[in-house]
Amino acid sequence: MARRKAASAAVARVAARAAPGVEAPLPGLARLAPTQQRSRERFERILACATEIMAEKGSEAFRMSDIVERSGVAFGSLYQYFPDKTAIIGTLAERHNAVGRDCVRRDLAAVSSARDLHPALCRIVDSYYEMFMREPVMRDIWQATQADRALQKLDADDMAVLSGLLSDAIARVAPSMPAATLATFSGLTMALIAAAVRHAITLPPRKARQVLTQFKTMLPGDLGGLA
Repeated sequence: MARRKAASAAVARVAARAAPGVEAPLPGLARLAPTQQRSRERFERILACATEIMAEKGSEAFRMSDIVERSGVAFGSLYQYFPDKTAIIGTLAERHNAVGRDCVRRDLAAVSSARDLHPALCRIVDSYYEMFMREPVMRDIWQATQADRALQKLDADDMAVLSGLLSDAIARVAPSMPAATLATFSGLTMALIAAAVRHAITLPPRKARQVLTQFKTMLPGDLGGLA
């Protein structure tokens, strides 16, 4: 019960920071984002129930019929917004991705010299780990994104945005770095951070902290060899 309440609260927090747009242009997302209040409330109820069910069963086991049963939303209304389970998971993933991008922007905002880069990257590691621990359903969402091609595309697009944010921060303090080098370095760094955090969340908290502490010592602290 406590996990269900936490899951519902997670959706509410994320929804407040990343409300749906007018219409999803990509596969793996909601087919329709409502504009009227009653429809928006139904839309959010569907996502809240999906989050609860994933928190209980995992992303593989929950079914559209589970959402209908728990939310009281008719199948017709459910499919009006979401053509399949993938679209529900993708919509939730995009909302959490938006929160993650906000965290990265915040952590990189303080980069005003090359020596600020390493502390900023360490903050990103900590922010992502804390977000996964605070919103446990994100683990189920991430696992689902690895198994579905449409969701893999959403994950890849998110990684491209994160790499771009890091590239912009580095360009501020190392303007002479070649564009190709900057893009490769940023992409690899963000991919390594994501991999390290996703490994850490599979471990007991104490071990996870040890792993991430060691990983942060491996993050780049000097851009001199790249310029």
